[in-house]
This record gives sequence, C-alpha cells and structure tokens, in this order.
Amino acid sequence: MKQAMNVFANKQWLTDINNVLADAEALLCETADQGGEKMAQMRSKAESSLRMARRRMVEAQTAMLDITRETATATNVYVHENPWHAMGAAAGFGLLLGLLLGRR
Repeated sequence: MKQAMNVFANKQWLTDINNVLADAEALLCETADQGGEKMAQMRSKAESSLRMARRRMVEAQTAMLDITRETATATNVYVHENPWHAMGAAAGFGLLLGLLLGRR
C-alpha cells in the first residue's frame, strides 16, 4: 500500500519527465541538419538515451496502473468480505472529516 502511495505522489513527476523528453526530441529534430560528424555522434547518443528514457517512462506508467488495479481489487475484495468493517471505517472517516471541517 505504501508503494502505491509513492507511485501516486510521483505521477506529476512522470508527467514532467514526459514533457522534457518530448521537448528534447523536438530539439533534436530541429537541429538534425546542423553540425559536423561530432555533432551527429552526440545527436545519435542523445536519441538513444531518449529512446531508453521513453521506454522506462512507459514501464513506470504501466507499473503505476498495475498497482492501482491491484489496490482497487484488494479493496473490493475486502469490502465484499467484510462489509460491516468497511462501513464502520467509512463512518469513522466521515466523522473525523466532519469534526475537522466543523472546526473551521
């Protein structure tokens, strides 16, 4: 469960990294006709790094979706197996939230 929360906290980070990768790819495309052999080697290395980063991004997003599904499934099973416990927990959470909001 703690791992799932860490993944949710990193969702914005994943979006930011995805944007940076897209910008870097656009920059590489715009400078494709500039520079000499050294620049071509550097561009090739950068393209390879971007492909690897993209692949890792897809893997991280897939892992996040898998964890979310597992958590939802586990919650669904627990609620169906223990409906009174789930109702009690929901009532307790609602009471606590009501008390906190009522203080303002």
